[in-house]
Amino acid sequence: MSSHLLVPIKPLHLAKSRLRGAVGDHTALVAAVAHDTVAAARNAAGVAAVVVITSDPELAASFAGAGVEVLPDTPASGLNAALRHGDELLRERGVRRVGALQADLPALKPEALAAALRAAGDDRSFCPDRHGTGTTLLLAEPGRPLDPRFGAGSADAHADSGAKALHGPWESLRCDVDTEGDLAAATALGLGPRTRSRLLPG
Repeated sequence: MSSHLLVPIKPLHLAKSRLRGAVGDHTALVAAVAHDTVAAARNAAGVAAVVVITSDPELAASFAGAGVEVLPDTPASGLNAALRHGDELLRERGVRRVGALQADLPALKPEALAAALRAAGDDRSFCPDRHGTGTTLLLAEPGRPLDPRFGAGSADAHADSGAKALHGPWESLRCDVDTEGDLAAATALGLGPRTRSRLLPG
Protein backbone atom coordinates (compact mmCIF):
# COMPACT_ATOMS: atom_id res chain seq x y z
CA MET A 1 0.00 0.00 0.00
CA SER A 2 1.40 3.40 -0.98
CA SER A 3 2.10 5.86 1.82
CA HIS A 4 1.41 9.55 2.23
CA LEU A 5 4.41 11.03 4.01
CA LEU A 6 4.20 14.07 6.28
CA VAL A 7 7.38 16.16 6.47
CA PRO A 8 7.29 18.69 9.32
CA ILE A 9 9.70 21.63 9.14
CA LYS A 10 10.33 24.25 11.80
CA PRO A 11 10.47 27.94 10.85
CA LEU A 12 13.84 28.54 9.21
CA HIS A 13 15.18 30.81 11.92
CA LEU A 14 14.57 28.10 14.55
CA ALA A 15 15.67 25.01 12.63
CA LYS A 16 18.99 23.19 12.99
CA SER A 17 20.66 25.66 15.34
CA ARG A 18 23.62 23.30 15.80
CA LEU A 19 24.47 23.70 12.13
CA ARG A 20 25.06 27.44 12.45
CA GLY A 21 28.58 28.07 11.25
CA ALA A 22 28.63 25.11 8.86
CA VAL A 23 27.89 27.51 6.02
CA GLY A 24 27.44 31.24 5.71
CA ASP A 25 23.68 31.33 5.14
CA HIS A 26 22.23 28.94 7.72
CA THR A 27 18.59 29.35 6.71
CA ALA A 28 19.39 28.72 3.05
CA LEU A 29 21.17 25.51 4.01
CA VAL A 30 18.18 24.30 6.06
CA ALA A 31 15.84 25.06 3.14
CA ALA A 32 18.13 23.26 0.69
CA VAL A 33 18.28 20.17 2.91
CA ALA A 34 14.50 20.11 3.23
CA HIS A 35 13.96 20.48 -0.51
CA ASP A 36 16.42 17.68 -1.30
CA THR A 37 14.69 15.43 1.24
CA VAL A 38 11.23 16.08 -0.17
CA ALA A 39 12.37 15.72 -3.78
CA ALA A 40 13.93 12.32 -3.07
CA ALA A 41 10.84 11.13 -1.21
CA ARG A 42 8.53 12.17 -4.03
CA ASN A 43 10.57 10.03 -6.42
CA ALA A 44 10.47 6.91 -4.25
CA ALA A 45 8.35 3.95 -5.28
CA GLY A 46 5.63 3.35 -2.72
CA VAL A 47 5.15 7.04 -1.90
CA ALA A 48 1.74 8.30 -3.01
CA ALA A 49 2.36 11.90 -1.95
CA VAL A 50 4.50 14.08 0.27
CA VAL A 51 2.88 16.77 2.40
CA VAL A 52 4.98 19.44 4.13
CA ILE A 53 3.83 20.87 7.45
CA THR A 54 5.28 24.27 8.24
CA SER A 55 4.35 27.72 9.46
CA ASP A 56 7.34 29.32 7.72
CA PRO A 57 6.00 31.52 4.88
CA GLU A 58 9.19 31.27 2.81
CA LEU A 59 9.24 27.49 2.97
CA ALA A 60 5.50 27.25 2.34
CA ALA A 61 5.80 29.38 -0.78
CA SER A 62 8.82 27.52 -2.14
CA PHE A 63 7.28 24.08 -1.67
CA ALA A 64 3.94 25.15 -3.05
CA GLY A 65 5.77 26.52 -6.08
CA ALA A 66 7.33 23.09 -6.55
CA GLY A 67 3.90 21.45 -6.55
CA VAL A 68 4.11 20.10 -2.99
CA GLU A 69 1.06 20.37 -0.74
CA VAL A 70 1.74 22.44 2.38
CA LEU A 71 -0.30 22.32 5.56
CA PRO A 72 0.08 25.12 8.13
CA ASP A 73 1.36 24.09 11.54
CA THR A 74 -1.74 25.45 13.22
CA PRO A 75 -1.17 23.66 16.54
CA ALA A 76 2.31 25.29 16.78
CA SER A 77 2.94 22.99 19.73
CA GLY A 78 5.93 21.02 18.57
CA LEU A 79 6.76 18.19 16.22
CA ASN A 80 4.41 15.51 17.52
CA ALA A 81 1.44 17.87 17.66
CA ALA A 82 2.09 18.97 14.08
CA LEU A 83 2.24 15.35 12.93
CA ARG A 84 -0.94 14.38 14.76
CA HIS A 85 -2.68 17.33 13.13
CA GLY A 86 -1.50 16.36 9.65
CA ASP A 87 -2.33 12.70 10.26
CA GLU A 88 -5.90 13.54 11.26
CA LEU A 89 -6.41 15.72 8.19
CA LEU A 90 -5.13 13.05 5.82
CA ARG A 91 -7.19 10.29 7.40
CA GLU A 92 -10.29 12.50 7.17
CA ARG A 93 -9.66 12.50 3.41
CA GLY A 94 -9.65 8.73 3.38
CA VAL A 95 -5.88 8.24 3.20
CA ARG A 96 -5.20 4.71 4.44
CA ARG A 97 -1.51 4.84 5.29
CA VAL A 98 0.31 7.82 6.75
CA GLY A 99 3.97 8.15 7.60
CA ALA A 100 6.31 10.81 8.96
CA LEU A 101 9.66 11.57 7.37
CA GLN A 102 12.23 13.86 8.92
CA ALA A 103 13.16 16.87 6.78
CA ASP A 104 16.91 16.70 7.37
CA LEU A 105 18.01 13.87 5.08
CA PRO A 106 20.10 15.64 2.41
CA ALA A 107 21.65 12.41 1.09
CA LEU A 108 18.34 10.51 0.86
CA LYS A 109 18.13 8.21 -2.15
CA PRO A 110 14.66 7.32 -3.50
CA GLU A 111 15.61 3.66 -3.82
CA ALA A 112 16.63 3.52 -0.15
CA LEU A 113 13.29 4.89 0.99
CA ALA A 114 11.46 2.54 -1.39
CA ALA A 115 13.36 -0.44 0.03
CA ALA A 116 12.48 0.53 3.60
CA LEU A 117 8.81 0.90 2.66
CA ARG A 118 8.84 -2.58 1.14
CA ALA A 119 10.47 -3.99 4.27
CA ALA A 120 7.81 -2.35 6.43
CA GLY A 121 4.99 -4.11 4.63
CA ASP A 122 1.73 -3.20 6.36
CA ASP A 123 3.30 -3.10 9.84
CA ARG A 124 3.71 -0.12 12.12
CA SER A 125 7.41 0.51 11.54
CA PHE A 126 10.23 2.97 12.08
CA CYS A 127 13.73 3.55 10.80
CA PRO A 128 16.29 4.51 13.47
CA ASP A 129 18.88 7.14 12.64
CA ARG A 130 22.54 6.26 12.19
CA HIS A 131 23.20 6.78 15.91
CA GLY A 132 20.43 4.33 16.79
CA THR A 133 18.62 6.70 19.15
CA GLY A 134 16.49 8.89 16.88
CA THR A 135 13.90 8.16 14.20
CA THR A 136 14.01 9.27 10.58
CA LEU A 137 10.88 7.50 9.29
CA LEU A 138 7.71 6.38 11.06
CA LEU A 139 4.89 4.46 9.36
CA ALA A 140 1.44 3.79 10.76
CA GLU A 141 -0.48 0.62 10.05
CA PRO A 142 -3.07 1.15 7.30
CA GLY A 143 -6.15 2.79 8.77
CA ARG A 144 -4.49 3.41 12.13
CA PRO A 145 -3.30 6.69 13.72
CA LEU A 146 0.35 7.63 13.28
CA ASP A 147 0.97 8.04 17.04
CA PRO A 148 4.28 9.91 16.69
CA ARG A 149 6.72 9.84 19.61
CA PHE A 150 9.57 11.97 18.31
CA GLY A 151 12.03 13.58 20.69
CA ALA A 152 14.99 12.38 22.73
CA GLY A 153 15.19 8.60 22.58
CA SER A 154 12.47 8.34 19.94
CA ALA A 155 13.79 5.03 18.58
CA ASP A 156 13.10 3.34 21.91
CA ALA A 157 9.80 5.19 22.24
CA HIS A 158 8.62 3.99 18.85
CA ALA A 159 9.79 0.45 19.56
CA ASP A 160 7.88 0.53 22.84
CA SER A 161 4.78 1.61 20.92
CA GLY A 162 4.87 -1.66 18.99
CA ALA A 163 6.62 -0.43 15.86
CA LYS A 164 9.13 -2.74 14.24
CA ALA A 165 12.59 -1.39 13.53
CA LEU A 166 13.65 -1.24 9.90
CA HIS A 167 17.29 -2.29 9.60
CA GLY A 168 18.73 -2.58 6.14
CA PRO A 169 21.21 -1.17 3.61
CA TRP A 170 19.61 2.26 3.46
CA GLU A 171 22.26 4.47 5.05
CA SER A 172 20.97 7.55 3.28
CA LEU A 173 17.60 7.17 5.03
CA ARG A 174 19.31 6.92 8.40
CA CYS A 175 21.61 9.92 7.94
CA ASP A 176 19.77 12.89 9.39
CA VAL A 177 21.86 15.99 10.05
CA ASP A 178 21.95 17.80 13.37
CA THR A 179 25.66 18.56 13.62
CA GLU A 180 28.60 19.28 11.33
CA GLY A 181 29.72 15.68 11.88
CA ASP A 182 26.36 14.45 10.59
CA LEU A 183 26.70 16.75 7.61
CA ALA A 184 30.11 15.28 6.84
CA ALA A 185 28.61 11.77 6.95
CA ALA A 186 25.85 12.83 4.58
CA THR A 187 28.40 14.41 2.24
CA ALA A 188 30.26 11.11 2.08
CA LEU A 189 27.03 9.37 1.01
CA GLY A 190 26.33 11.93 -1.72
CA LEU A 191 24.30 15.07 -1.16
CA GLY A 192 21.21 16.15 -3.01
CA PRO A 193 21.77 18.94 -5.57
CA ARG A 194 20.49 21.88 -3.52
CA THR A 195 22.50 21.01 -0.44
CA ARG A 196 25.57 20.26 -2.53
CA SER A 197 25.37 23.67 -4.17
CA ARG A 198 25.22 25.33 -0.76
CA LEU A 199 28.16 23.43 0.69
CA LEU A 200 30.27 22.91 -2.42
CA PRO A 201 29.74 25.96 -4.61
CA GLY A 202 31.27 25.73 -8.06
